[in-house]
Amino acid sequence: MNMKSVIMKFIMLIILSYGFLMADAERIEFAVWPSADNQENPDIYGDIVVWQQLIGDYGDYDILAADINNLSRPPFFNTNTASDQTNPAVFENYIVWQSLISDSNTSDWDIHMADISRPNEPDVYFVTGIINNDEQKPAIHGNIVVWEDGMPEHLNIYGADITRLSSPTEFLVTGVNSDQNKPAIYKNIVVWQDLFAQNRDIYAADIWMRNKPAEYPVSIIKHDQESPAVSEKQIVWADNYFGNWDIYAADISDLDNPAETAISINSWDETNPDIDGNIIVWQARKNNNWDIFAYNITTRKTFQITNDSHDQTNPAISGKTIVWQDNRNGHNQIYGTLLSDIEAAYCTQKLAADINNDCKVDEADYIIMSNMWLDCSLYPPEACQ
Repeated sequence: MNMKSVIMKFIMLIILSYGFLMADAERIEFAVWPSADNQENPDIYGDIVVWQQLIGDYGDYDILAADINNLSRPPFFNTNTASDQTNPAVFENYIVWQSLISDSNTSDWDIHMADISRPNEPDVYFVTGIINNDEQKPAIHGNIVVWEDGMPEHLNIYGADITRLSSPTEFLVTGVNSDQNKPAIYKNIVVWQDLFAQNRDIYAADIWMRNKPAEYPVSIIKHDQESPAVSEKQIVWADNYFGNWDIYAADISDLDNPAETAISINSWDETNPDIDGNIIVWQARKNNNWDIFAYNITTRKTFQITNDSHDQTNPAISGKTIVWQDNRNGHNQIYGTLLSDIEAAYCTQKLAADINNDCKVDEADYIIMSNMWLDCSLYPPEACQ
């Protein structure tokens, strides 16, 4: 029996044991900053939401940021330049994005960053800006920014230490002769999708040693795995092993032996996952439109976040706050909601008798224990007597 078949059986057990879908009828959805302009690709850290906005008066994208504690106030940050800025990411007081830099002969994408510790007077810096070379899809955590770098069919993953904002120190994360793109980062772990084996796989690198990152395969089974995200010891991605896109995760507590798990397997497509702590979010095309779903790794419960006939896509999560791109008003806007405390429940301590690691001791643990009663794996067998 192959690994995916085993996983499928486990997911069915989870469905039967815990119930598949739950919804909070009291959950309130809100528009972050309603506008006549299209708003896309949100990211969130804490109370700060960032997104790209197509400025109707000028026909180019700018990066905006707002504090969800002050939704009545205009965005406190706007790149407000004449060229396109897209694909923003945020961590603490730093926003990163890609900027289209043009002159009379050429144009290419570079990575910029803003320090928003003084919201009314943000400082903007170059992270990387090699002429005639595209740097795109940045991600940030701590003092490290990562991005995909190069030309189509030969993209690599690079990073930069931004401890000194005025002079970032670049380093290569992975440079195999194939496409590596869509990086994500948490502390010293960088993940990406990799085309080395002629189909997209998920890889990770420990960049603790900047001059010699240690690279590990996470999911390299045939068929495509794409769009990874990472938080703490969990990596999530979209996987089309069964012919449509599903959501998978891997515990990388031991990078040499990732423990892969199916999060959501259905007959409809599910993709674009994000993760923070023990909560995973993604978009699912269940009813001929895209909705947002969430899964609590600890309680093993799935929640439908949106249930609108229009498309909700590109979710991001920080803590209990989920944001996404929503076209319920006829054009894309950034919406958000808060998970309830029960939906976002987390484990405060490991219980010795919690065999299945769901942070409670119940009949499920008893069944596992009773099925193993008097089993012995000592060698030699006589030692079991």
